[in-house]
Amino acid sequence: MAEQEQAQKQLAVTKIYLKDCSFESPQSPAVFKKGEWNPQTNLNLRSAHSALDDTSHEIVLTITVEAKEDDKTLFLVELQQAGIFEISGYDGEELAAVVGSFCPNILFPYARESIASMIQKGGFPEFILQPINFDALYLQAKQQQQQQGDGATAEAH
Repeated sequence: MAEQEQAQKQLAVTKIYLKDCSFESPQSPAVFKKGEWNPQTNLNLRSAHSALDDTSHEIVLTITVEAKEDDKTLFLVELQQAGIFEISGYDGEELAAVVGSFCPNILFPYARESIASMIQKGGFPEFILQPINFDALYLQAKQQQQQQGDGATAEAH
């Protein structure tokens, strides 16, 4: 029985593509005249899922990287790395975990390379986006949703 269940589950990458991207360097060329390079870097990421049909799903990983110094933005990168995944045999919590953790994890290396390339082509030093534990982020988001749901239930009583 378990073997039949495993055989029915399928997950395949159909297409990986860059959906949207932008690079801004509002302080150039003055930023390149400064001697020392020590900005504060902020990273924001999120993923979105939309079902295209019964088995096709688009997952979009959105990453924003901003480098600031003295409240001035040195560069800002916004990128949407997307993929179409064929997913079948997964329901409920399993499907949520696949689209919330597994698929963004597949897209991340593509996004990381694109971001690093844009920053370097913008004239800035090499930027290495560290690996991200999407499993932990997914579990954290799930716990937050449960806590918010528990809070709403408590308020209703």
